[in-house]
Amino acid sequence: MKKKIILSLLALCIISTTMAQKKNNNKNNTKVEKEFTTESGLKYKIIQNGTGQRAKAGDNVLVHYTGKLTNDTIFDSSVKRGQPFKFKLGAGQVIKGWDEGIALLNIGDKAVLTIPSELGYGERGAGTIPPNATLIFEVELISIIEPPKPFEVKGKDTLSTHSGLKYIMVNTNEQGPKAEKGKTVSVHYTGYFEDGKIFDSSVERGEPIAFPLGVGRVIPGWDEGISLLRVGEKARLIIPYQLAYGEQGYPGAIPPKATLIFDVELVKVH
Repeated sequence: MKKKIILSLLALCIISTTMAQKKNNNKNNTKVEKEFTTESGLKYKIIQNGTGQRAKAGDNVLVHYTGKLTNDTIFDSSVKRGQPFKFKLGAGQVIKGWDEGIALLNIGDKAVLTIPSELGYGERGAGTIPPNATLIFEVELISIIEPPKPFEVKGKDTLSTHSGLKYIMVNTNEQGPKAEKGKTVSVHYTGYFEDGKIFDSSVERGEPIAFPLGVGRVIPGWDEGISLLRVGEKARLIIPYQLAYGEQGYPGAIPPKATLIFDVELVKVH
């Protein structure tokens, strides 16, 4: 009888110990997601840690998001559309809370951003977003898109036209349809200043520009330069200011008398 009692007590001890261990394990496995608040008033909480590099101002980033009001009403979602959102971080293309919040993330991070109205759409609101609304975004930093690399033109001939346009053919495609005046062309491009700084790029946006050729919709250097190409060909156009934005430039973007360099690819002739 005593032996049975001892065995029963031993079994109870084992059960109690096992239950305690499970409880402790469950406690240890519970992930505590701490919310932080920045000086601006932005609140953020990391709910999944990624392993990629940290986003920084100037990066082109790809982000999935779902935006909610504080009553859980969803007002926008790239997840539902199945199309992540791309923008340049720190360039003022999005609300302030996004510029600040996404810059706190690494590639692969998922987070919840709680954005006060002054970092969102302010007193006026926007569309379905009411005035003075606090916004809650579930975001995921999918990737950082590397900036386009200049074409390799070392050892290739620089040619000139009568107008003063200079161009370097990067590759040729004799079988491709030729760009002709009046036809609509689709062109991928990256524009550089002479110091190598990029001022505009369809490559970064992921969408070529389309326009009718030879009717003055673009700068003269483009109308002339693109007309030299066939579909599939790439070239570097070196455009003097007289064939670009002239003596005045384009305020806020192109300085006066600027020579512009464009790496272009003729994608399609419509």
